[in-house]
Formats: sequence, C-alpha cells, structure tokens
Amino acid sequence: MNPSTQTHLNLFRQSHSCDPPTDEAIVEFQKQVLSFYVRHGRHDMLWRHTDNPYRILVSEIMLQQTQVERVAVKYPEFIAAFPDLTSLARAPQCDVIAAWQGMGYNRRAIALKKCAEKVVDEYAGTVPHDPDVLATFPGIGPATASSICAFAFNLPVVFIETNIRRVFIHFFFPDAETVTDKEVLPLVERALDRENPRVWYWALMDLGAELKKSVPNPNRKSTAYTKQAPFEGSDRRIRGMILKMLVGQHRLSEKKILELVKEDPDRVHRILTVLEKEGFIQKGRTGYQLAE
Repeated sequence: MNPSTQTHLNLFRQSHSCDPPTDEAIVEFQKQVLSFYVRHGRHDMLWRHTDNPYRILVSEIMLQQTQVERVAVKYPEFIAAFPDLTSLARAPQCDVIAAWQGMGYNRRAIALKKCAEKVVDEYAGTVPHDPDVLATFPGIGPATASSICAFAFNLPVVFIETNIRRVFIHFFFPDAETVTDKEVLPLVERALDRENPRVWYWALMDLGAELKKSVPNPNRKSTAYTKQAPFEGSDRRIRGMILKMLVGQHRLSEKKILELVKEDPDRVHRILTVLEKEGFIQKGRTGYQLAE
C-alpha cells in the first residue's frame, strides 16, 4: 500500500470510529474500499476472469490456507489436467494427488474430487447455488460455500473470512481489545453491495491482504483468531514428503521411505498408518503406493 493510500484510509478510520457507525460512515467506508480496489486490487487473478462454478470451486478450495502466489501457479495447471467437473470426478485419486503437489494440505485435493463426484452424481453436474447446501459438501464450510456463491453466481450472501474480518476490525473496532464475529457480521451485512457482491468481496479481500502487510494484524483482536502451527518439523510436513515421494512411483517399501524421510521411524510408521487409514495410500506386500 503506498503512503497516500495508507494515510487516506487511516484518516477515514479515525474519523468514523463510533459504535454503531452511521449510515454515512458505512457509505464512506464503501467508497474507500472500492477506491482502493480500483487502484490497487489484484485484477490479474485468473479465477477472477470467469464465473464458471467449477473453476470457482477449484480456486476457493485451493485458496484455503494457501498463499495466492502459489495458487496462481497451480490453478491453471490443475484446470488443464481436469478441465471440468466430470474429468475430476472420474479421475483416479492418485492423479489428483499428483496434480495437487506443491499446494499442501492434501486433504483438500481429495475433498475437491469428492465434491466433483457429488455434483456429477447427485446434482446432474450443476453446482448448487445455495450456500447452505454447499456447506454440506466435503471440505467446504460456511465461508467457502458463501464465497463460491458470491463469486460464481454473484449472490448477495453475508459471510466472514480472515481478510474480510481484518478489514472490519481495522476500520470499525480500532480501540477494542477483543471482537467477536457476532459483532462484525451486522456490519458486513450493512456494507454489502447487493448489486455486485462479487466485486465488493474481491475488494474487501484485497484490502485485507494489504492491511496484513502494512499494519499490526487486526485479527489478533478477534475471538476467532488462531495462529497456524509451524510447518517445519510438523507431521504435516512429513505427510507431504511421503505423498510427494509416492507420486510417479509404483511402490516404495517402508524401509526406503524411512531412508528418504530421515525422521524417527516410529513417527514415520505412525504417519504411514494414518495416511493409509485416511485413504491417501495403500499398503501392499512390498510397500506403499498412492491409493487409486
């Protein structure tokens, strides 16, 4: 965020910090957010140049807990490999896991495939427009369901995710020590651009991402705030290593996996057992392979 933009937004924040905000404050807030988006928004994201529900579904699941820069690389590769719901639904799971490598949180790849299967088999290939229905799909909670409906169908749904929360706490709760989502949601609803929610939510998310880099994180005030556990040395890191090793391999013995991972054998064995139980890998007589 350049200095002139930062100063402008801070002035607005300081002059409209009353609780509850007036209608005039909400209107001014809307103007500021949209003005920021016009000048500084991330307009080059491929998933913002489509309203194809499948492609929005892919992008929203990819963006869960993953940096935009990484998604920008993997998204077109994944779409090229699985261009529509049917191709993803009918693909072998091992191919989906292979295409997902580099994204982390491999459970999302399986969840995404299961979503495609559900849409194809139960909804005649049409992604539901209802966020309450989508929230029942594998790997999709209320926020992701609503974001899909906003971006794919331009529906005026009301929801909170981390960047949206950051913006509202920064502007409307500057002096609060703690803030609940119950306090934030009415403001999200009041400020919502019901004629073009798609662009409005893009603007909020981009401003929230910029605020994260330019001010102390407002989300630390949120009762919903949790700090992500370190990746280095975690089970998640070892899980990812194992799955990456098995991509393109017919099979690897446990001994070979232990040689490559170089971690405590008991810990690796436990992780292999969990991966097998969760359906990521299969154990055969001579070792492990990705589940089909």
